Amino acid sequence: MRSEPDYKVLVMGAGVAGLGLAARLLDQGEHSFLLLEQSDRLGGTWRDNTYPGCACDVPSHLYWYSFDPSPPEWSRVYPTQSEVLSHLADFARRTGADRHIRLETRVVGAAWDEDALLWRITTASGEELTAQVFVSACGQLSQPSFRGIAGRERFTGTWFHSARWRHDVDLTGKRVACVGSGASAAQLIPEVARVADRLTVFQRSAPYVLPRDDRAYTEQERRAFREEPEALAKSRAEHFAERERMFLALIPGSPVAQETVQIARGHLEAQVPDRALREKLWPDYDFGCKRPVISDDYLPAFTRDNVELVTEPVAQVEPAGVRDATGVLHEVDVIVYSTGFESLRFLDGVAVTVGDRTDLHRDAWASAPEAYLGMTVAGFPNFFILYGPNTNLNHNSIIMMFEAQYSHLLEGLAQLDGTTRALEVRPDVLADYNTDLQHRLAGSAFTSGCSSWYISDTGRIVTNWWGTVVAYRDRATPFDPADYRRITLSD
Repeated sequence: MRSEPDYKVLVMGAGVAGLGLAARLLDQGEHSFLLLEQSDRLGGTWRDNTYPGCACDVPSHLYWYSFDPSPPEWSRVYPTQSEVLSHLADFARRTGADRHIRLETRVVGAAWDEDALLWRITTASGEELTAQVFVSACGQLSQPSFRGIAGRERFTGTWFHSARWRHDVDLTGKRVACVGSGASAAQLIPEVARVADRLTVFQRSAPYVLPRDDRAYTEQERRAFREEPEALAKSRAEHFAERERMFLALIPGSPVAQETVQIARGHLEAQVPDRALREKLWPDYDFGCKRPVISDDYLPAFTRDNVELVTEPVAQVEPAGVRDATGVLHEVDVIVYSTGFESLRFLDGVAVTVGDRTDLHRDAWASAPEAYLGMTVAGFPNFFILYGPNTNLNHNSIIMMFEAQYSHLLEGLAQLDGTTRALEVRPDVLADYNTDLQHRLAGSAFTSGCSSWYISDTGRIVTNWWGTVVAYRDRATPFDPADYRRITLSD
């Protein structure tokens, strides 16, 4: 006899993706669900990243759930980390999602029981929970990466990753090294430069830098957004349209790509008067091949007398500092690694299995992670991934992708009834989808030749979506039952 599961839906992660799904489940009248969060607080990336200057690079009016009837009153065009985190906590309270979160509970295993037709979820404490549907909402960018850096353990000073910022370490008057020049580094470098005695930046590759034009909203603007819903909707729609147009910049040689490169070049020339320094800060790859930086204070930081830009590769870390490939040792007191994340290791540390024969990492993802619409994997019934393979964006708000995924998932849940106990994406649907996906990606800037966190060692784009948000939404919704195999009580 089959037993009833503890929950209809069990979600791993209480960040932006998981909280939005919780709110949608409650809107649908579904209360039999639980979010398992390994940390002691909700918030995901906005909880983990607290480095100086941390902020969102998507406009605040666009970086929020469109279905929220009481959207936040944002203070500025681009929200800071603390503001996003505060609004997420408020959102969880307002929607009641917080009552469905269990903190300090790390998932280590999820096994599909083929007899009981349910997921058995194991936590680090050894507890087992059961659910009809298992959803991963742990994201792509959570595990810090230190790849290619030898000798870290030999350093006798203080070191940490930007996503694990040490607020107990005062950088005032210190000699600081920042290894990395990506999106996080671009935000923290100007802040550290203001207090450090000397800041040495090890640039692995120069990013394209576009103007941010951030500012605080005036009281008049905030009142209009608060009291006139159409004003907020108009602002959101304008930001969305502008960002969707930016997708065209990811097509090498397109007019929008050429225009964007010209904007980046003009921004650089306006902010860095020294010609030799400008050339060190100018990329040698197509726009979009790596994630661009949106900043007004990153480039000027390098014109400060106390900031040194090192473009030679890091050879190794030594007890006294960082030695570059030319043999020069840069002695420092503190090293900040802004070296990104293990973006290709989806669900890292979680054993996802079916019966005793199929393992997600060993079998389905032996070559590279892939999923239908980034959400479902053949052979793994009632398993959904939010922000899964090939759903990352380089031009728009990821929350818009989440919302399409919520709709797909909820419509899939509606297919489950007393007879249909599970859905499993058909292998041919998954194969055809990913063949088309990689074909479309082949013409994008992501495959134009640079090394990035989007691409695997075999050259496969694992993280990014090939098109606009609208294209993804049109593909993911409405839910097509024909794409899935139904598993019934008689199977």
